[in-house]
Amino acid sequence: MKKVIMLLAFTAVTCSVYAQSSTFAMSGSRKEARKERHERKITLRELKSSEVSFQSKQAFDRDFDHTTNMVWTHDVYFDKVSFLNEKGMPMSAYYDYDAKLVGTTAPAKFTDLPVAAQKDIAKHFSNYEKAPVVFFDDNEANETDMILYGMQFEDADNYFIELKDKKNQPVVLRVDMLGNVEFFAEMSDIKF
Repeated sequence: MKKVIMLLAFTAVTCSVYAQSSTFAMSGSRKEARKERHERKITLRELKSSEVSFQSKQAFDRDFDHTTNMVWTHDVYFDKVSFLNEKGMPMSAYYDYDAKLVGTTAPAKFTDLPVAAQKDIAKHFSNYEKAPVVFFDDNEANETDMILYGMQFEDADNYFIELKDKKNQPVVLRVDMLGNVEFFAEMSDIKF
């Protein structure tokens, strides 16, 4: 219930901010966007081990059926498994400190984005139709925030699209399920 209320509040704020401005979110200062994200940042619990946990592997086996080509990796905050799902499509699943699924990522297409976002991006960027798009599907049962492109964000389903801005600098935009588009990260800021 708490998550639903927070999501509704976040959506209301996002919609009102977007409605007040007829210009694209990129027109705002990137420094301001970074500062705002930093203030919202919640400390994630670091994984203690230097290897993928047995519990994460067990949880994956329970969460996903008929997968192939599993490749496990481990970083500071997540155990990650890249695999092919039952349809042969590539996906990745992320498990937190408690070996609980945080969410999954899968490649997407520009045409998968909400129509409002497609129009907004087409208005401000070129070569958008062939740009890499990733869909993050949040596990609503887990409150752990996610890190993608080196940036932490509140758990919610989102698309991420990699483009070049007017200065030809690579950037990542985040698109929510309502079609709101916002600057997410500069590719030069990303630490892998």
